[in-house]
Amino acid sequence: MQTPVKLPARRWWYLMPIIFITYSLAYLDRANYGFAAAAGIENDLGITKGTSSLIGALFFLGYFFFQVPGAIYAVKRSVRKMIFFSLILWGLCATATGFVSNIPMLMVIRFTLGVVEAAVMPAMLIYVSNWFTKTERSRANTFLVLGNPVTVLWMSIVSGYLIQSWGWREMFIIEGIPAVLWAGIWWLLVRDKPSEASWLSKEEKQTLQHVMDSEQGNIKPVRNYGEALRSRNVIMLCAVHALWSIGVYGFMMWMPSILKNAAQIDIVSVGWLAAVPYFAAITLMLTVSWLSDKFQNRKLFIWPLLLIAGIAFFSSWLIGDQAFWVSYALLVIAAACMYAPYGPFFAIIPELLPRNVSGVAMGLINSFGALGAFLGAWLVGYLNGITGGPGASYTFMAVALFASVILMYSVRGNAAQPEMSATSH
Repeated sequence: MQTPVKLPARRWWYLMPIIFITYSLAYLDRANYGFAAAAGIENDLGITKGTSSLIGALFFLGYFFFQVPGAIYAVKRSVRKMIFFSLILWGLCATATGFVSNIPMLMVIRFTLGVVEAAVMPAMLIYVSNWFTKTERSRANTFLVLGNPVTVLWMSIVSGYLIQSWGWREMFIIEGIPAVLWAGIWWLLVRDKPSEASWLSKEEKQTLQHVMDSEQGNIKPVRNYGEALRSRNVIMLCAVHALWSIGVYGFMMWMPSILKNAAQIDIVSVGWLAAVPYFAAITLMLTVSWLSDKFQNRKLFIWPLLLIAGIAFFSSWLIGDQAFWVSYALLVIAAACMYAPYGPFFAIIPELLPRNVSGVAMGLINSFGALGAFLGAWLVGYLNGITGGPGASYTFMAVALFASVILMYSVRGNAAQPEMSATSH
């Protein structure tokens, strides 16, 4: 039996907090619109329900169009530079939301926020793939994506108190400032590749590079971006992520309003109730990512969880207002099962495609996730508005999740086995 290659454990302690905080700030500034909607931004600006759902979703339209260009820049130039400028710009856009006085201004800001945040997710996934090996990547991706539920968890509580104490304008202003401040810290601490890091020894850099290069030898070569983006697996994963995101973002954007209408409770109580599903998601994400890396079977930890999420959504709709707490518990299960597969999902991409094209493929796949998010955020809000309740939107999200299950099950894995194993020390 071959002795595992030991990799430097300090990568985890040094990089993961930086990665987590950066993506957490991105999520803070895109998700707090749902709380402003629940707190009365529509009344203050004269926004109809249909227009409100469109404004909430405009972020994802900007996000969709600029994913691939951003990923190309990150691959060919620098993740470090791209994230630095993105942090400053999205923090300023988020803060500017607190000063809006009319609907067109709000629409422009939400779309612009999507544009400047577009490259963040693919750039961060590229960054993770530059620093962590196949046996580590699901866990590393999960620490990145944990910025989503962890942020929404504490944001749900903090935003509720900020709105109650001051108002939705002050909430946007206060929550936009940290991204601008963090940009300086990011620039000082981050380097694009292990070879540029002063905190790794020469031997550690060589060992890590050797393991990374050996993994590339097990992947079928792909000549260019066009060949990669037209491949069956990439097309399937684009569709999976789009359908999956309909459920995730429909849930995230409109849960505060759904809870407030269903239970007739104050905004602070809504914040506490909205936080619980994300706590469940965090716990399950960590467990699933560990199991995915241990067994090296990505699909097994994706489609079954999405299936459970779809069933929980549909069951929550069937129960409806007859038993609020049972319906709410099913929403908690649905949220946990929707978020848990992110680590394995993004780990599978660089295992199917070589380094020269995997980053751009991740950008394309994530852009279709943004398109699904746009549809989820818009149509869920729209359906809630025209039907007067969440029943139709629950069904819509459940159907989308069931379709993503069928497609994910059909994705063909990479049969090649790694030539060596690696452990952190």
